[in-house]
Amino acid sequence: MGNVREWWHGLIVYQVYPMSFQDSNGDGVGDVRGVINRLDYIQNLGVNMIWLNPIFKSPKVDNGYDISDFLEIDPIFGTMAEVDELILEAHKRGIKVIFDFVMNHTSDQHPWFQEALKGKGNPYRDYYIWADGKNGGKDLPNNWESFFTGTVWEREPFGDQYYFHLFAKEMPDLNWDNPEVRRAMVDIAFFWLDKGVDGFRLDAFIHLQKEEGFPDVEGLDEGEIGLAENYYANLPKINEYMKFFTSTLRERYPDTFIVGEAASATVDLARSYTDPVVGGCDTVITFRYFTMDEKSKDPRLSQNMQKTKLLYGAFKKNLQEWQKVMADVGGPTLYWNNHDMARVVSRIGDDTVHRDNSAKMLATLMYLQKGIPFILNGEELGMKNLYLNDIKDFKSPEAQTFYKNALALGYSEESVLYNLRESSKDASRGAMQWDQSAFAGFSTVPPWSGVNVEADYNVAAEEANPGSILHFYRKVLDLKKTDLFVEGDYHLWDTHDDFYVYERVMDKQVGLVICNVTDQPKEFVLHPLEHHGYRQILLQNEGNWLEGETLHLAPYGVAVFQTVYNS
Repeated sequence: MGNVREWWHGLIVYQVYPMSFQDSNGDGVGDVRGVINRLDYIQNLGVNMIWLNPIFKSPKVDNGYDISDFLEIDPIFGTMAEVDELILEAHKRGIKVIFDFVMNHTSDQHPWFQEALKGKGNPYRDYYIWADGKNGGKDLPNNWESFFTGTVWEREPFGDQYYFHLFAKEMPDLNWDNPEVRRAMVDIAFFWLDKGVDGFRLDAFIHLQKEEGFPDVEGLDEGEIGLAENYYANLPKINEYMKFFTSTLRERYPDTFIVGEAASATVDLARSYTDPVVGGCDTVITFRYFTMDEKSKDPRLSQNMQKTKLLYGAFKKNLQEWQKVMADVGGPTLYWNNHDMARVVSRIGDDTVHRDNSAKMLATLMYLQKGIPFILNGEELGMKNLYLNDIKDFKSPEAQTFYKNALALGYSEESVLYNLRESSKDASRGAMQWDQSAFAGFSTVPPWSGVNVEADYNVAAEEANPGSILHFYRKVLDLKKTDLFVEGDYHLWDTHDDFYVYERVMDKQVGLVICNVTDQPKEFVLHPLEHHGYRQILLQNEGNWLEGETLHLAPYGVAVFQTVYNS
């Protein structure tokens, strides 16, 4: 495999959450036409690929990840002709397009599942996963818990078996052991590749295999259920399934870009998933970078819904390991945000006093490392968490469950809503802030998700302000496109946890990134120049200054130096 540079090593990906990006027809929901209308903005940001969350026909139990027809566009997003236009117009601007590809499950409204419900003799029955109940069908097949709370099993409405659903009960899992399912999913992928899509983000692909025999999780009381990751995540056949899927697509479309969502994968698993001989993904997205302080959390409640802080010491070690293991395949994915996480400037930065500096520092810290940046729409503006003041405004099932459970344990409604506002994925899905009009320029009516209307943090205001977060992101991405920050080796400096410092090294050039990750001013002493060379500042945020070899950093200060040696 070696250190061969692939075309996709220079990608910068912009994630568009279509429902929240731009409404073009006044119904309060973002759509494909809205994305088309904003392609010039996306191009000017400096990205070269967009990833769209699902726009396919769906009952929207899980905001489009429950697909009832993989080959149809949901009318709420527009028409197939508009999708064709989007692909064409993006390509004209040098922007590639990838779609979310939901391969683990369908909606229960999908024709395959509707056929499967007709009985054991139906040819689509084996497209899904079925089991008999214990004790003559009275009890569940096992004690596994789903990711959306409750059991993974749901009794079929007209029969005596249970079907498997790792997520909501309206989202039955596909049976990837069935070769007809594997072929059907390949055919769906070819449909979109034939239309000009450049690749896919594979949703939840690490869950395609389930442990044979469905053994119980040990150590639980009778009637109790528990998460069973070791029985339905990262099992041995995953690479077999992936290799078939990716190699089949690339026989016809060799440059198909595949990024897999490998939420719980270790770095070694990720390395195997991205090995072209073994797995076939180009890169994967893991959730294992962010080690949070768990001490203040209540173990009786969902850990993901409780506000806490990033432990930078552990975070540095995590990313150093990912950088090391993934170095010869172009590095890992680099991201702070996605549609399943609260906004980074609120979650990890400072969305009040030091909003601008923290947003700029975090962007520089992450995206100048080796790897592919993935930026969630609005992140480049420093968009903070959506303010939601009523539990009815939270759309995710997990938030509703957390609210109910926390109140039952005696927590005040105010404290529960605070945690949800700070931690839930709903907080990241507020409408894109284009200007400071009534609905932030997203729509002429209230957005489906809610919106923060802010005078200084929107596209119009930030375009007019040369010192804005938006202009800074463009500068970071301009640097990211240089050979030094694409191909250069990565070396993390051993520093106090108040700092995050690393080098990118290529030939006689060194890029040095120095980040103050605290809300206090800090001093950092640079190494004196060795040999003959010169040093220049390529980029910095506000309030820093250099005094001799001492760099004075403002709260959340960052500076990027380039050193070029003559010998």
